[in-house]
Amino acid sequence: MSIASAARGHAVVVQPHEGASYWQPVPANGHADPRLTPANTRFDALSMGYQSIAPGGRVREHSHGAQVELQICFRGRGRVVVDGVSHPLEPGTACFLGYDVKHEIVNEGTEDLVMLWVITPPGLEDFFRAIGRPRTPGERPPAPFARPDDVVAIERGLGMNDTRAWPGPPGR
Repeated sequence: MSIASAARGHAVVVQPHEGASYWQPVPANGHADPRLTPANTRFDALSMGYQSIAPGGRVREHSHGAQVELQICFRGRGRVVVDGVSHPLEPGTACFLGYDVKHEIVNEGTEDLVMLWVITPPGLEDFFRAIGRPRTPGERPPAPFARPDDVVAIERGLGMNDTRAWPGPPGR
């Protein structure tokens, strides 16, 4: 069955409280909420979701060797560092991140920085599940927790490049 025929006539509507959600470990300390993935859309060319990054949190520098990512900031303030160049993030900022483009997201504000992401081909949802802990919307955040010891292997297995183990906050 082709991609087009699998999705033809098929629609999915996911409400904010529906679908998978995963608490994310340090340094992001927020949560990731995959919403539209091949599992529910039957369309295996992309996936979409949200990532909330806690104040002071960050998504470590990485790139995607076989994926293109779109990101749109719609709440909070911070910066995105793209191939070493820092750009402000504020609601409405949109990013296109092609193959092998290094990027990092930093929340420099006092509220969660919320990004919408779309990635093709899909797979980012698998990463969030692999490193996170299941979350129920509305529950209190857990205490910060460490990434899995094998996080770099997980990232490489899911097509991420340019990553390394996070050493922890300065002075640690």
